Amino acid sequence: MDGAIWVLNGPNLNRLGKREPEIYGRTTLAEVEAMCRAEAGDLPLEFRQTNSESQLIDWIHEAIDAGAAGVAINPAAFTFYSMAVMDALKMLPCPLIELHISNVHKREKIYHQSLVSPVATAVMAGLGARGYPLAVRALIEMAGD
Repeated sequence: MDGAIWVLNGPNLNRLGKREPEIYGRTTLAEVEAMCRAEAGDLPLEFRQTNSESQLIDWIHEAIDAGAAGVAINPAAFTFYSMAVMDALKMLPCPLIELHISNVHKREKIYHQSLVSPVATAVMAGLGARGYPLAVRALIEMAGD
C-alpha cells in the first residue's frame, strides 16, 4: 500500500467522551485514535481533528498532495452545510469513507442531508466509536484492490 490512511475529524469531536454521551458514547478521541492505530498496525496513519473549516480543507489538500491511500472523514457539522469541504473531497483520487458515530438518519431532520455522501466511496453511521477502526480496515482493503 502506497501512502497513508488519513482519519480526519471535524468540529466538536475533540469533546468525545464528554459531549452528549447518550448520543456519542464515552470513548474519547484519544481512545478512538489508539483504536485506529491498532487497526493500521505498521501502516502509516494520519489522525487529526480540528474545529476550523479552513484547517480541515487544508488537510484534505495535504492528503491529496501526499498521495493518501484512503481517507476516512467525520466532518461533523460541516457534513450538512460545507460546500467547501465537499469540493475539496471531490478532488481526492483515493477511496473516501464518510463516517459518523451516531446514525444521523435516526436524528433530527437537519442531519439527514449530507453534502459529503454524494462524493464518498462509502458511508458508515451508527456504529459508535467502533466505526473508526472498521473504516481504517475497509480503506486498507480498498487500497490493496
